[in-house]
Amino acid sequence: MCSEIENKTELSVIVSVFNEEDVLEKFFEAAAASLNELGKSYELIFVNDGSTDRSREIVGRFADENSNVRVLNFSCNFGHEAAMLAGIDHARGKYLICMDADLQHPVEYIPEIFGKLENGKDIINMVRTSNDDAGFFKNITSSLFYSILNSVGNINLEKNASDFFGISQRVADVLRNEYRERVRFIRGYVQTVGFSKDKIEYEAADRAGGKSKYSIRKLSRFSIETLVSFSDAPLKLGIYAGIIALIIGFVMAIYTIVTWIKVGAPNGYSTIVVLMCFMFGVVFLLLGVIGMYISVLFKEVKGRPIYIIEEEL
Repeated sequence: MCSEIENKTELSVIVSVFNEEDVLEKFFEAAAASLNELGKSYELIFVNDGSTDRSREIVGRFADENSNVRVLNFSCNFGHEAAMLAGIDHARGKYLICMDADLQHPVEYIPEIFGKLENGKDIINMVRTSNDDAGFFKNITSSLFYSILNSVGNINLEKNASDFFGISQRVADVLRNEYRERVRFIRGYVQTVGFSKDKIEYEAADRAGGKSKYSIRKLSRFSIETLVSFSDAPLKLGIYAGIIALIIGFVMAIYTIVTWIKVGAPNGYSTIVVLMCFMFGVVFLLLGVIGMYISVLFKEVKGRPIYIIEEEL
């Protein structure tokens, strides 16, 4: 029976939900209209990531009223990345589209994404051309994040690519079976697994309601963990710091000798204080970098579930 359903379902649209009661009705109305206009068999999968508002009740009603809607209710909040992965794990469609429920990912692009997938592309990256709702600071830091990640990770990710993307069944199978880290960056995985790909540029709309769930603190932690999981370059900072320290030490040795010859023994108190502050700063920076890698390793070694589904509707 399950295989028959899988064969009949052409498109799975996966929507992560966390406290989105203000926008769910608008999103569902717009998404259903776009999907019905597409004229293909589909399922709309809402992954409720432990919402504490009325989101669970609302998506449950969608499932009761529409046979194309499925709901995965997490037992608690596991995070946006886990919600996307759960949707991918449980999707039955030949093609999959991941998106958010806040309508910043325009549903009117669904037919275009599906068309490119149906024509043989395995990955469709949706690239933001602008996002006024994010503000100047987040836009600048997002661009900087991708620049740093591409530089130190020896990869080539699309700048401003989002969690709005389309993938084929074989890409979904790779994510289901191979990419099971506890520290995840799914939009990065999608761009690095290979296969044929294309991109569509879009302008992110303002949030239809509610507020962003990513604070500056969460974004900073997520960025650091992503950098650590994609590259070992930060670990090599110790080599570069050692070389710089040797150069500075050599220069200071020459300066001390020259000063001693010209004016006698130099007063080295200030020099010693500056060098000690510099060296301790380097040491603590390297300890922090090593600590981040140990933190990521610790999460992987524990091997705890990426998510727990309490109920499926």
